[in-house]
Amino acid sequence: MTAPADCRVAFSAALLELAAADPRIVAVTNDSVGSSNLKAFRQRFPERLIDVGIAEQNLVGVGAGLANGGKIPFVCAAACFLTARALEQIKVDCAYSRRNVKLCGMASGMAYGELGPTHHSIEDMAWMRAIAGLTVLVPADAAETDRAVRAAAAFDGPVFLRISRMKVPAVHPDNYRFEIGRAVCLRQGSDVTLAANGTVVWRALEAARQLAAEGISARVLNFSTVQPIDREAILRAAEETGGIVAAEEHTVHGGLGSAIAEVVVEARPVPMRLIGVPGVFAPTGSAEFLMEHFGITAAGIRAAALELVEQKVAHGTPARTGN
Repeated sequence: MTAPADCRVAFSAALLELAAADPRIVAVTNDSVGSSNLKAFRQRFPERLIDVGIAEQNLVGVGAGLANGGKIPFVCAAACFLTARALEQIKVDCAYSRRNVKLCGMASGMAYGELGPTHHSIEDMAWMRAIAGLTVLVPADAAETDRAVRAAAAFDGPVFLRISRMKVPAVHPDNYRFEIGRAVCLRQGSDVTLAANGTVVWRALEAARQLAAEGISARVLNFSTVQPIDREAILRAAEETGGIVAAEEHTVHGGLGSAIAEVVVEARPVPMRLIGVPGVFAPTGSAEFLMEHFGITAAGIRAAALELVEQKVAHGTPARTGN
C-alpha cells in the first residue's frame, strides 16, 4: 500500500494545470485560501482568485454570477460551511438556474475532528444529492481526485466535489480512467458486496482482504459518483452477491448507503448493512478516533459483511466461493 496522500494537493495541482490551459477557470474562496490549498493558484493567477471573505452565501452567488458571464468558477470552502450556510444559493443560483459552477467542499466528513460537531460535514452528501440537477462526486484517492477535477471542469453543469483533508493511500493506478456516473469495481467477489466512496474505499479493500483469508469472496465497488448513481452496478451486485454493505464517512441517513438502498428496494431487494454515523452528532476527537468510534473501519466493514453472509446461509443460500 502506498504512503497516504492529501487529496487537496491533487486537487490544487489539477486546477493549476487546467487554469493554465483555459483562461475561463477562476477560483472563488471564503477566506480559505490556505485550507483549500490555493496559495499556488493565487500566486500564479492573482487576478483569477476572488476572496469574498467569510460570507458563504455571497461565495456561491458570486460563483453563479461568474458562470453566467462565461467563466468556469471553482468555488472552494470547508464542506460544512459551503453546504450548510449556502444551501439555498446552491439550490437556486446553481442547480435550478443550471449554472456551470464547480462547488468544492474541502475537508469534508470528519477531517476537522478536533474542531467538533460544528465543523463535521457528515450531512453534505444527503443535502447535495437531494438537489435536482446537481452532480455529486466523492473521489477516493489522489489519482481519482485529479481525474474528478478534470471531469468536473469539462462537464457542462453544476457539480459538487467532496474533497477530504484526511490522508488516504492510493486505490487506483496512475492510468486510472474516471467517468462521471460509473462505479468502479476494485475487487471482484461473489459472496457479498462492499460499497464505499471517499476515505472509506481503502478500508473496504482491506476488509475484503481480511474476508478472503476467511474464505469469503467480497466484491469492492467504489461509488465516486453519488449522483447520478450507477444503478446497473448496484443491480449486478445485488443479483450476483446477494448482499451489500455500504460504508461512508457520512451520516447513514441520505448518503451513499441510502442512494444504493433506494435502487435495491425498488428493483432487487437483498439484505444490506449501512455503516456510517448513526443519526447522531459526531463528538470531538481526531479523525481516526471518530472513524474507529463509529466502526467506519476495515474491521467494522468485515463484521457487517460476515453478518450478511451468515444471514444468507441461515436462509438456505450458502456463500459462494471464488470470483
